[in-house]
Amino acid sequence: MSADTPRRIVLLRHAKAEWSDGTDHDRPLAERGRHDAPAAGRKLAQTGITFDLALCSSSARTRETWKLVVQELPHRPKTSYEERLYDASLGELIALVNETSDEVGNLLVIGHNPGMHALADALAGGAEGDTLSRMNRSGFPTSALAVVSFTGSWKSVEHGVGTLLDYWTPRG
Repeated sequence: MSADTPRRIVLLRHAKAEWSDGTDHDRPLAERGRHDAPAAGRKLAQTGITFDLALCSSSARTRETWKLVVQELPHRPKTSYEERLYDASLGELIALVNETSDEVGNLLVIGHNPGMHALADALAGGAEGDTLSRMNRSGFPTSALAVVSFTGSWKSVEHGVGTLLDYWTPRG
């Protein structure tokens, strides 16, 4: 794949999780999360984007979200469960994206806030319509997703490199 080929990165925040007495990493999805995750999967399917790779945090709630989302997709991408996505800073998220092989055209990242919102906001040097203001107004709730397009290699991903094409939340 050429470095001039348009690429898309979709950032998906995990679905709503239960509060528990256990560790944060092991929190399962709440009933609302089990309802919203398939809706996010249907929205991803409607975009028509075929993902070459999905990077999913290793937490229980992100893995459960991904299990429900992927059932709605027409094509199951290669999936990598990534410990570094859990509690990652913006810099760590950009570094992780920079490691993506240039054979990957479209990347899906299933992670946590505040990282998913921060990364979407940082990458969006521009936006279609009111997508950026809607995203920043909503605060990137659970099951929200952002679609960012850019041209270049994954190693070139940095602040302002992309255009926010779409932003969606299950609550409208």
